This record gives sequence, structure tokens and C-alpha cells, in this order.
Amino acid sequence: MVQRYYIETLGCPKNQVDSDKIAGKLIADGLVATEDASKADVVVVNTCAFIEEARKESIDTMLSLDDTRKRSSRLIVTGCMAERYGDELAEALPEADQVAGFGVPLQLTRKPIAVTGEIPKFDLLNLPRPKSTSPWAYVKIAEGCDRSCGFCAIPSFRGPQRSRDVASILTEVEQLEVREVVLIAQDLASYGKDRPDELGAGSIVQLVRDVAAMADWVRLLYLYPSDLSDELIDAILDTGVPYFDLSLQHASKEHLRRMKRWGDGPRFLERIARIRTLSPDAAFRSNFIVGYPGETEEDHDQLLSFVRDAQLDWCGFFAFSPEDGTHALTLSNRVEEGLMNERLAELRELQDNISAERRDLLLGETIEVLVDEPGIARSFREAPEIDGVVQVPEHLEVGRFHTVVVEQVFGPDLIATEAPGK
Repeated sequence: MVQRYYIETLGCPKNQVDSDKIAGKLIADGLVATEDASKADVVVVNTCAFIEEARKESIDTMLSLDDTRKRSSRLIVTGCMAERYGDELAEALPEADQVAGFGVPLQLTRKPIAVTGEIPKFDLLNLPRPKSTSPWAYVKIAEGCDRSCGFCAIPSFRGPQRSRDVASILTEVEQLEVREVVLIAQDLASYGKDRPDELGAGSIVQLVRDVAAMADWVRLLYLYPSDLSDELIDAILDTGVPYFDLSLQHASKEHLRRMKRWGDGPRFLERIARIRTLSPDAAFRSNFIVGYPGETEEDHDQLLSFVRDAQLDWCGFFAFSPEDGTHALTLSNRVEEGLMNERLAELRELQDNISAERRDLLLGETIEVLVDEPGIARSFREAPEIDGVVQVPEHLEVGRFHTVVVEQVFGPDLIATEAPGK
């Protein structure tokens, strides 16, 4: 009898890649995917543990799936929560048949895994994965992080940076058969620094060029600003996707040092201006934390000023979340929740207006888009799943590039028609 599996993925794109790897392993073990959890023999929840809100969502999802799954199935919890809170989570959630951290084999039947000594592990980072069902795909090039940002607990459960072999990355790109490759990692621009003798300094630049030779579009997510070298900027621009996702987090120099982060607003603005000199149409995204301990009104004003001056296309603003084991928990001068929410609202309103103005600039423009699904496409300005989209006529072929004319702006989305003569 055919066994079926269902995977629910929570959190960031890196988790989505992990789920694809798990799916590849389950398929190799003879299971078949289903989109209905109630029909699955194996239900996997790939959890997120980045902040409290994400942990709550993960637990709610587990309990919901436990209610809908058939009683003969196995509910397996994996991902960041399983790695970070393994024994504690297993005790708190008896509904789960297995809580499996990274690289621990999923127990697909109720018969215990027979082992001698340690439980066997597999390398999740380098497992094969199924061919992509979309014309784009995330490709994770490294796992873990060597930085010690004051707000982030990821290194404590994802471990230090571990870069993949170039050959394994390019093989995965080839097997996915996609038009766009989105490179991701906890610290993307540091790729190869943990293996200098094998991969060499600045190996991210060569990797970008290698992947660009295999795919029409290459996009990079999560670039730490200190590592955005001239060589990397040139390599990104050469791909034809001038999209820069910069992990800035704030603009006040003093406050960034409290966060154990590099940089300041003037440095960031200088880098952005240089890129726009080289590529006036370049698109920018960033994320900022509001309410990290010690944030003053002056710090907030500096961030507001930076957001006005930077004119980024896309921004995310997030309330500070205290995380166990982080430097932030040792700091005093906590920002009151009400004040934090006021600052968030002010920043979001400002950025919403900036994003709307930047989208309005595209009215009447002729642009190239990649059609992801019937009626839905993206230009280089929109990263999949996190930015707006371009609504296009449904007859435009999926997985192909098309030339369209922007006729309307609808919030973050553009509405376009097929260009004449195309």
C-alpha cells in the first residue's frame, strides 16, 4: 500500500529548502506527497523558533494538524524548535510521535529505529531534493552563522557557518531546472570564509558568476552590509538582477553597537548611492528591529531620517523579541511596548508611502517579467514570496519571460498587459 506524506513549513526560506530536502528523502524512501494532511501517513511540521510569535505559530500548527490527521499516522516535529528545545518540546507535546532535530532520521513507522550507539545522522544541507514545481527555487549555500548579533539566537541552535562545496550547489541548481535561482544562507556574503583553503577568499563572487551561467536570473537574499564589496556588487549587477537585500537592522551607529552590529546610516547610504550610480533601476530591501533595549528617541529619529533618505523599495519593521541566551537579555533600558508600537507604526506608515511612490514610478513602463503561475509574474524588483507581484494576462505561459506594460498600481502589486507586438 502506498504511504503518503504531508509537510507543513513555517518560517523563512531556509526552512523551505530544508523541507524540500526532507521531501526528497521521503520520496527516496517510497512515500508519495499529498496536499491533504488528513490522508497522510506521515505528517511533518518544520518549525520556526526565531521569535516568540513564530514559536507560538509552530505550536498552534502542530496542535491543529494533530486534530486533523488520521490516528494511524505519525506526527513528526522537526526544524528550529525541535533542535533548540528538543527534550522540552517532546515533554510538552505528547501529541508528537517524534521530535527530530536537524539531521536526525525521521521515524516513519511506529516500529523503533534499531540502532547501536548513537542515532545515525544524515547531512540535511546536502541531501538531494525534488525538481522544483515553480520556475524559481531557493538554494541554500551554507548553514549556521559565525556572527554574534545581540538579538539573534540562531547560532546557538544552527551552529557555526558550514559552507557547501561549489560542485554540490551547482549540481542542485542543474537538477532543479528553474529559470531563477535564489541563493540563501544565514550569512550569505560570508560563504566560503569557513573553508578558505578549499573555497578561497571572496568565493561568493565566483559562486554567483557560476550560478548565473546556469540560470536566467540569480537573486541573493540576506547580505550583511560589511561584506557587500565592490566585487560582489559588480557580480550581482552582471547577473541582470540588480536586487539588493541588505540586512541593516538600524541606522544609529551607537545603537547598532548595542546590537553588536557593524555600520551606520551614512555608510549604508553611501553604499546604496554607489549602487544606484551603477544601476539607477536597482531595487533594495531591508529589515529593521524596533525597540531593541536602549533605543532612544534620537536613535529612532536617525532611523526615520535614514528611511526617508534611502528610499528603499521594500522594508520590514519588526518589534524586538527577547531571546534566551542572547546579549540583549543582559541589557537594561527596555523600551516599553506601547512606545515600541508607536515607533513601528510611524516607520511603517513612512515606508508604505515610499514604496507606493516607487511603484507609481513604474506606471507606463515596459518591463520584463517571469510568470510564476497563471496571471502572476515578477520582475527583477520583486523577490518571490516576500515582495509584491505583477498581475498579467492569464494566457501568458508559465515559466517563460514576457515583456509587459505596467498599466495600474494596486498597493504593492503592479497590473500589466502584454506589450504590443509580443
